[in-house]
Amino acid sequence: MAKLGIGKVSPNSMVGAVIVHQNKIIGEGYHFTDNSPQAEVLAIEDVPEHKHILLKESTIYIASEPYYIYEKTLSRIDLILKHKIPKVVISWLDHKPEISEPIVKILREAGLEVITNILPREGRFVRVLGNTFIQKKRPYIILKYAQTLDGFLAPKNTKQFWISNSFSKRLVHKWRSEIDAILVGTNTALNDNPQLDNRLYFGKSPLRIIFDQHNRLPIQLNIFDGKHNTLIINKNSDPRKYVSQLQLTFDMQMLPKLLTYLHSQNISSLLVEGGAKVLQAFVQHDLWDEARILVGNKLLKDGLKAPLLPNAPDEKYKIFDDQLFIHYNPTKNFNNS
Repeated sequence: MAKLGIGKVSPNSMVGAVIVHQNKIIGEGYHFTDNSPQAEVLAIEDVPEHKHILLKESTIYIASEPYYIYEKTLSRIDLILKHKIPKVVISWLDHKPEISEPIVKILREAGLEVITNILPREGRFVRVLGNTFIQKKRPYIILKYAQTLDGFLAPKNTKQFWISNSFSKRLVHKWRSEIDAILVGTNTALNDNPQLDNRLYFGKSPLRIIFDQHNRLPIQLNIFDGKHNTLIINKNSDPRKYVSQLQLTFDMQMLPKLLTYLHSQNISSLLVEGGAKVLQAFVQHDLWDEARILVGNKLLKDGLKAPLLPNAPDEKYKIFDDQLFIHYNPTKNFNNS
């Protein structure tokens, strides 16, 4: 239920709630926009009025406890107490005791049975974007790229070379619908002329961010089509381009400054799609939380090398003749938080 809110609740975290009476679901809900009622409220509202009497004998299951809206958290606790739901199961509580302990204490002192850490990895996962945004003051960063079986991103002649299959392409557009912003470098914009939108799946398109230090990008590129919000990162403003622009010095502090700016704009997730220099810069600065690598069934023998990650993949999947490897940064992995 919580995952149904992905891409819609930023910068809040995804939260889901299910109410069960005698092994039957009688109400469910999830946080579906950043301003929508919370999951527990919607789950209780979902219970038909003639079944409200069953709430006194029910269990409410909650994916996670979002501390960043603590006042609303208390109001939702009040709602649980008002309806006298006797048992609360929370998958994952925040590790900050000043946040989680009062919540559990209030419920238990009111006589409720409270169970925590049920499927904690799954509960932690739906919180990882919001937690990164709050605790690290930056977006959750996902590196995404396609590489050949022999580890190349593209030919050296920079000619566009499609590596992954059409099913992987559709999956990538699904990912785009779930994140707030997508980032590419100057060469990728010039050589591939990408649209950087979500045309092959349901939902919104992300904010398009493109590095263009010296204003080399011509206005005929797809990124200047005016269809979606676009942000150009350059050294000096370019009056020819009627899109948002942010001036930064392209030095060692450029990426941290960009991430701080995105945090100030409530961007809680960032998909970095390339090219090779941009991806490598995020890896070298250890500014990544997750990497999604599509390996196509092709060989190049020479070209632009894919970044080298410090750890083996944590998850592996087959997408017809493609492979998908997912890495979690070992220094920032939600499994270790």
